[in-house]
Amino acid sequence: MSRASCVPACLSLVALVLGAAPVRASGIDAAASQVGFQLVTRWGEVIDGRFPVFDGEVSRLPDGRQQVRLSLSAADVEILDSARRTQMTRGAGFFDARRYPWITFLSDPFEPELLARGGQLPGLLSIRDVERREAFTVAASACARPARDCPVRAAGMVDRAAYGINRWPVVVARKVRFELRILVEDREE
Repeated sequence: MSRASCVPACLSLVALVLGAAPVRASGIDAAASQVGFQLVTRWGEVIDGRFPVFDGEVSRLPDGRQQVRLSLSAADVEILDSARRTQMTRGAGFFDARRYPWITFLSDPFEPELLARGGQLPGLLSIRDVERREAFTVAASACARPARDCPVRAAGMVDRAAYGINRWPVVVARKVRFELRILVEDREE
């Protein structure tokens, strides 16, 4: 699913669930936020990667709960310190960014307290047009206004084979660890 088709589809789904009720959103501050991942080789080498291009928002739903939408550009993914590995990761054997340029996550609605106390944040993750339910663990916050005064930190393990990323199974482990450090644009409503 392309980014262009995901955004209207995701918004349509939210609109169906909420009816005509207004939804207020704060955009994720891409300049102040970070989304990265780690792969581990069979020799124990940790390969660090990042998504330098992404966007998203945290929506406040009419019932007081919140929902996160995040889109990551697979076409811009980088493996730190390796142009060769960057190209391999963007290529057909891994994210296949030419055919599937966006990775998306739409969380289930959650209580705002989750960002302060921490816990599981489940939702729908789409990689290479394969959609699966995944959960990310949100760390407890160190400030009064998580995502505004301090970043919300979350992490989760994803089985890459479940998304059709089966290349190099002898060299790279199946599990990919995603790490997020998210701040929103500070505009009060």
